[in-house]
Amino acid sequence: MSTGLLYALAGVLLFVLGAAGAVLLAHLMRKVLAFNVMGSGAFLVLVGLAQREDVIDPVPQAMVLTGIVVAVAATALALGLARAFHARTGRTGLTEEARRD
Repeated sequence: MSTGLLYALAGVLLFVLGAAGAVLLAHLMRKVLAFNVMGSGAFLVLVGLAQREDVIDPVPQAMVLTGIVVAVAATALALGLARAFHARTGRTGLTEEARRD
């Protein structure tokens, strides 16, 4: 098993964990964190699959660097929207059960 395949498998595991967290959790901050874990898994898959026969392809690495910048901007936007949602409704989650917290 090559290191690139190992990175790709770890990335798939992170992506699945992040997707499960984004679907199952109601708290907005936890959803934002789950989306970040999901994005990190996707980046790890791209970096892992970029290695072919000990030669590293620079195009997927450039895509990952661009993706990191976009992920930081998207996280800032999501946190701003979560803060506005909390200021408007007083809730931190999307379900009615979160109102009791």
